[in-house]
Amino acid sequence: MLTRAQALQQLIGPGGDFELVPEIREDRSPLRVYATGYKTMREVLLASRAFGEREFLIYEEERLTYAEHYLRVAQLACWLLDQGIQKGDRVGICMRNYPEWSITFFACQAIGAVAVTLNAWWIGKELVYGISDSGCRLAVVDDERYARLEPVLQELPGLKILVARDDVGTREVALWEDALRSQGGVTELPDVDVRPSDIASIMYTSGTTGFPKGALHTHRNHVTNIHNMSLNAALAQAQLPAAAADAAPPPTPIALQTFPFFHIGGLSGLYITAVSGGKLVLMYKWDVDRALELIQREGVMGWSAVPTLVRELLESPNARAEVLASVVSIGSGGAPVPADLINQIGERFQTRVAPGNGYGATETTSAIIVNGGADYFARPGSVGRPVATLDVRIVDDDSQDCGTGVIGELWVRGPNIFEGYWNNPEETEAAFSDGWFKTGDLGYVDEEGFYYIVDRKKDVIIRAGENVYCAEVEGVLHEHPDVVDVALIGLPHRSLGEEVAAVVELKPGAQVSEVDIQNHVAERIARYNVPSKVFFTADPLPRTATGKILKRDLKLRYGG
Repeated sequence: MLTRAQALQQLIGPGGDFELVPEIREDRSPLRVYATGYKTMREVLLASRAFGEREFLIYEEERLTYAEHYLRVAQLACWLLDQGIQKGDRVGICMRNYPEWSITFFACQAIGAVAVTLNAWWIGKELVYGISDSGCRLAVVDDERYARLEPVLQELPGLKILVARDDVGTREVALWEDALRSQGGVTELPDVDVRPSDIASIMYTSGTTGFPKGALHTHRNHVTNIHNMSLNAALAQAQLPAAAADAAPPPTPIALQTFPFFHIGGLSGLYITAVSGGKLVLMYKWDVDRALELIQREGVMGWSAVPTLVRELLESPNARAEVLASVVSIGSGGAPVPADLINQIGERFQTRVAPGNGYGATETTSAIIVNGGADYFARPGSVGRPVATLDVRIVDDDSQDCGTGVIGELWVRGPNIFEGYWNNPEETEAAFSDGWFKTGDLGYVDEEGFYYIVDRKKDVIIRAGENVYCAEVEGVLHEHPDVVDVALIGLPHRSLGEEVAAVVELKPGAQVSEVDIQNHVAERIARYNVPSKVFFTADPLPRTATGKILKRDLKLRYGG
């Protein structure tokens, strides 16, 4: 049996299935890139045709094959061209995890348009911001999102809208069925030259300033992510004992999708499934009992979710052995994963089910450091080892490299690191240092090359996989007429990872309740930002000499 190092070298060395070659870019330091394989997401779509009548997307009672998916993508791509959408134009996508989301995304990739993956939980004014900031010429939305946009459409002059899953059918906008019907004779993709360096998507991720920033991903960013994950799977297969490695190939993967497609984790799950010829089971929304039904009905083999959903499913009284008999892998990410959850998976399935975890961000095009299987059971506190294309540094406050076991900020470099922020050169410049992306996360590496994340430099709370940007919520709360000062802090939570808490100083004599504060936030921004706890104080919030709030002191005071 090969060691990991031997197996990896066989795969990435000269002539290997995942051969890596050096590349020098004018604006970045040397990179390692894949010599062969997909170069664009258009190529990924074209390759999916080979799976023909194999089922691809399952939603409720709808079952969409690869052939049907390709045909609808081709029809929508031609319709987009008819609407004047050209290469480089931005197309917004905002809907639940419907099959139409995938069709729209791949239609954009097919013609070189830029898919702007808007957060489906955003309220009307947030959607207006994303559409306006990215300069979308057209938006594809479901009925719910259109209802949010309709009252504010006057703020989006010239925007064309295509509505999917429309239950009304009387609105003066283009409807999905009509659009595809108008292209009924189309069976092939339009001929468009798409390059690896072309921008494929804009995914919005807020910063500590509270203003959403559009992360630019190229086609190469996304296909590098695909190759990285495929390499990890091949590496695991190569390390199996000879008898297991020579056994029949594994069955077609069947996965349950829980991450929203507008998140990089959800989008990765979509296109990695497409590459493998697997089946992806979609849900209208998360419901643990419905998830268990689907796992048993469809024979789901693997699924990934934020820790809170993994725990909820495993602890459900309906999660019986026969219901979960098909499951062979459970991934968790998007928030800190408690070590006891990994141990619970091991005990529950007697290590038959392999747990997985990945560290990454929107800017890194999904996971760049991964842990799984026996390594994860042995080191449940580690996020794992870097993917083969990634360089990692851990640096101190003077940008000097830290030694083994010393905590510093993670800086990363590789071909799946994003290009920068849309129309925001200042934030782009601040995010990089000589070609290295500064993650804002603190961690260390052990003597065996396993990485650990211990804290964040960025003022962000990760609640059940959703990034809650403190400055954004604090800005909203500062608009409350009775709020003098406020600080948002993250407190440990058994299932959510972190819960959002607000420490509020009120004007003297003000009568404001916790519910008043929560409603104030809920009416202005997406509900995942709403503090689950509100602490009122009559004293000024503790600050440094330079005026920065001492949030660590607040966490100690209110975290007990």
